Amino acid sequence: MLERIEKLQIISLGLLIALGLVISTKMASSAVSKNVISVTGSAYEIVKSDSGTLNFDIVIKRPTKQASYSALQEQLKIVNEYLVSKQIKTIERKTINGYYSYKRDLKTGAYTDIQDSYNLYQPMQISSDNVELIKEISNDITSLINKGVDINVSPASYDYSKLPELKVTLLEKASQDARNRASSMLKPTGNSVGKVQSVRMGVYQITPVDSTNVSDMGINDTTTIDKKVTAVANVSFKIK
Repeated sequence: MLERIEKLQIISLGLLIALGLVISTKMASSAVSKNVISVTGSAYEIVKSDSGTLNFDIVIKRPTKQASYSALQEQLKIVNEYLVSKQIKTIERKTINGYYSYKRDLKTGAYTDIQDSYNLYQPMQISSDNVELIKEISNDITSLINKGVDINVSPASYDYSKLPELKVTLLEKASQDARNRASSMLKPTGNSVGKVQSVRMGVYQITPVDSTNVSDMGINDTTTIDKKVTAVANVSFKIK
């Protein structure tokens, strides 16, 4: 009885080994028949923004329209003097947004048709190729509140004007990186990298230098002066 069990175990083990060989041979045959290797390459470069923009609003609330416009002119004078002292040359005043606010009924809380005040929003934008100056002003301009200016400041944005050219260069480097990776993968097999069969460009990731974030849709960071621009290329090569 024991001898019979041992024979069955040997037969089962033999069948498993044979099945494994068939599967391995089939996988190897499939890979060779395609004769193509697909690799993802990447490349990045650290760049410094060469232009900066800062948006802010002067906010006025006075009992009448006339009083609001008068206050706006006074505050604009203070803001302009400040910006000139900082050597900002590009100052854009956008369309003013003005509207009345109305008093509430003390009992019901509902708005009445009695005018309470007139509100003005004066959007402004400054820009400069001196990004450090834009950063300085973005952190300092709220000090004008001490001079009676009602101001709301948005985060500054920074851009790199040579981004289109850089994207082309990085794509070339990413493709070369893919070739190098494919060559390393094929080296143990005795094969080498042949002609390119297809190239698919991935999305660009423009992030803060120390960021590890990625997105399927790509990232375009405008909040930092120094940026990391990363390109990805998915390349298929003929195997020689």
